[in-house]
Amino acid sequence: MDPFKIINEYYEEGTPQYDILVTHSRAVAEKALKIAEMHPEMNLDKDFIYEAAMLHDLGIFDTYAPEIHCFGESPYICHGTIGSEILMKKEFRKHALVCERHTGTGISLVEIIKNNYPIPPRNMVPETIEEKLICFADKFYSKTHLGKEKSVEKIRTGLAKHGSESVKRFDEWCKFFLGCR
Repeated sequence: MDPFKIINEYYEEGTPQYDILVTHSRAVAEKALKIAEMHPEMNLDKDFIYEAAMLHDLGIFDTYAPEIHCFGESPYICHGTIGSEILMKKEFRKHALVCERHTGTGISLVEIIKNNYPIPPRNMVPETIEEKLICFADKFYSKTHLGKEKSVEKIRTGLAKHGSESVKRFDEWCKFFLGCR
């Protein structure tokens, strides 16, 4: 599967929106693949990791996030489910699950209900190792400071604003994938 065939259906090449999406997604894919190379014992599906990392933010075009040139109608928190719906219709179920499970360190059903998020009330926390890896790699790059990798401490600080569960999941992944203490 060529993720650019799907990206090009929703983004116009050469626009700021396209450049932000592709630059960010490439950085996430490269980070995830680099970590996968460090763990041959995990036997990770590298083709899937690349494809899903390139598509994980597919839904941003339909959200209102002017700082990344997105002027849609949905709140930004909906970008994962928007991308997931697109990929489900194209019958890329595993890729769709990465879209909907990558926001933060995932969003639990309890968090969705407690915060009254405008997304479907279901557990959206990464489950497979590939989902966790892509979500983890995504935390190192923002779409507003393209190409600049965040430190583990900066990521933890940002996640702490969303509760201790997010930090706990990130710390578990950091230890699992990078041997962080």
